[in-house]
Amino acid sequence: MEVYLDNSATTRVRSEVIEKIVEVLDKQYGNPSSLHMKGYEAEKLMSEARENVSKLINGDNEGIIFTSGGTESNNLALIGVAESLRKKGNHIISSKIEHPSVLNVLKHLEENGFDVTYLDVDKTGKIDLEDFKGAITDKTIFISIMAVNNEIGTIEPIDEIADIADEKDIVFHVDAIQAAGKINIDVKKQKIKMVSLSSHKIHGPKGVGALYVDKSVRIRPIIFGGGQEKNLRSGTENLPGIVGFGIASKLAKENFNDNINKLMNLKRKLYQGIVSEIKDIHLNGPDIEGGAPHILNISFAGVRGEVLLHALEEKGIYVSTGSACSSKKKGQSHVLKAIGLKEDLIESAIRFSFGIFNTEEEIDYTISVLKEKVNFLRKYKRR
Repeated sequence: MEVYLDNSATTRVRSEVIEKIVEVLDKQYGNPSSLHMKGYEAEKLMSEARENVSKLINGDNEGIIFTSGGTESNNLALIGVAESLRKKGNHIISSKIEHPSVLNVLKHLEENGFDVTYLDVDKTGKIDLEDFKGAITDKTIFISIMAVNNEIGTIEPIDEIADIADEKDIVFHVDAIQAAGKINIDVKKQKIKMVSLSSHKIHGPKGVGALYVDKSVRIRPIIFGGGQEKNLRSGTENLPGIVGFGIASKLAKENFNDNINKLMNLKRKLYQGIVSEIKDIHLNGPDIEGGAPHILNISFAGVRGEVLLHALEEKGIYVSTGSACSSKKKGQSHVLKAIGLKEDLIESAIRFSFGIFNTEEEIDYTISVLKEKVNFLRKYKRR
């Protein structure tokens, strides 16, 4: 049996999405910028996709800027706004557990004269709102906080942060790459000015994402050329990818409640099975009911995470030890460090992340294999 439990890294593309992408590759090969009928047809498809993506977060169609993925969206948001508002101030607020595509951009901005406050988090990974309020200065121009942490599934208090940012007239950017389709994101109701999205996290194709930009936000491009995407993202648009992203967004929106209920049930089932069958385990991050429905991070005391990962792989079960964007680099998880986890528990952590194609039978199989492998590795270590 093959069991893919690494859906926070990427997801299997839905068949409906694949069919539409193939159709576009074969039939709709026009450039959306061209003035003839082929260009018009391509532009129409792109407009439909823009509408589908905007509906996923209840945004305005014209606010969606298509990019090459979540990393580019985060880069455009941070650099684009920081450079645009430099005369107003140079202070940015974020957290210590953001994705590398935010943290490394912030380092770049610090090297170029910006001042960044990195908020601490508690043992569940959550930001303290009083700390956040205390970090705001008259030079604060930008706030960037992820909605859902990609390693431990913490849901940050973005509603409250958005209210404060709106009151202080500070641009608030939400990295919703792990949140879209998993928790409700409503930019109008929540007063969120910018949102980063990624297609391949919601069963769409890789290589395409979006940045939602409210019409009130001043932002500069970071890629220059033909002026596509309202001059904010030059380059001929990836039409097949964008159309696929649109279909994936539409399906995620339509099946939202059913999907999150299924993901949550799978998460509960795996956790309860692990607790009942395996001793000396530690839940990392929020409690089962309090976090995102698709992420479960557990440390198996006495077993190195990477060793367990490959032991599970031998049985056709695919999991992760942390963020896929940095898992091949040496060094411990900055997220698990930030929540105060001891070194031995960091080294023994495994992230299970669920998708719509997972089944209860797969979870039963995973529990059985986990029990076998963890017990074997613990005995082997004691020899």
